[in-house]
Amino acid sequence: MQQRLALVGFGVVGQALASLLADAAGTVRALGCRVVAISDLRFGTVFDPAGLDLVRCLAEVRHHGRFTTDTRNWDALTMIRESNGTAVVELSVTDLVTGEPATSHCRVALEAGRNVVTCNKGPVALHHRALSALAATHGMQFLYEGTVMSGTPVFNLARNCLAGTTITGLRGILNGTTNYILGAMEAGTGYAAALAAAQAAGYAEANPEADVSGRDALAKVVILANALMGGALDPATTPCEGITGITPHDIARAAAEGCRYKLIGTVARRNGELEASVRPMALPLSDPLAGVGGVTNALTFTTDLLGETTIVGAGAGPVPTAYAIIADLLKLEGAVG
Repeated sequence: MQQRLALVGFGVVGQALASLLADAAGTVRALGCRVVAISDLRFGTVFDPAGLDLVRCLAEVRHHGRFTTDTRNWDALTMIRESNGTAVVELSVTDLVTGEPATSHCRVALEAGRNVVTCNKGPVALHHRALSALAATHGMQFLYEGTVMSGTPVFNLARNCLAGTTITGLRGILNGTTNYILGAMEAGTGYAAALAAAQAAGYAEANPEADVSGRDALAKVVILANALMGGALDPATTPCEGITGITPHDIARAAAEGCRYKLIGTVARRNGELEASVRPMALPLSDPLAGVGGVTNALTFTTDLLGETTIVGAGAGPVPTAYAIIADLLKLEGAVG
């Protein structure tokens, strides 16, 4: 069935997705879906049951700061219920404390018989088990490839290529901002200057607390543990330490010992229980994760049959994240396994 998409949120990722769909070629063209509705707090709501003109939508928000054609006086929840969308793409602002409003968007969509695709970490980190159960109850799919490592296919790798193995542990570099800052500090830049450079380059937000505190990486660790290893971890009770306490002296000492600091998220099964954490670690230079620089992310799976398998790729960015949405939509269409 050709999916009719209802987008919640039309920020940089939503607009990147619209651009990919509007300029569709190859596999994206084969997807053949239509965007019938978009709701955004800043730009308003638009709906056309036959399919929106995405080029026009993009032009309207860029030139007028709002939608001006096919508008509806609907909030996001009304749009989900009243539009003829068959799949809701949830792209609203992430809240790692409450998961709202994204969790309500996902819940209402599943209850209304809509598939859900999201790159929003909040609902998946906080409510993965409940939302997955709700999707199963209603015969829908709840997909979230873009929540960890953006467009790098972490979940597709684990569930397809590693399907015959048992994943016994995970560890990875899951936040590009902190990886960039630690690399700059190793090159001799102080923490404050390295953070400022990351902000100037667009790698860090004006308020970088979620990144440098480790909470962004923590959300991804919890998602991985719960989605791939059957856990029920809570971000509020999972140990987390960021990079703000790392000093130039720490960096220099690690280098003298043949090591390099990275912010590492880990998940391991010990005595039948899952344990997870995020903390800075001085890795030997021989470790595959030690050589991952810049804003790149990497994740190592430990499995019973293959030992360690590491995937490296883009961990953020509008286009890679929009690609993750495309990959999930292809799965909805049955175009991929």
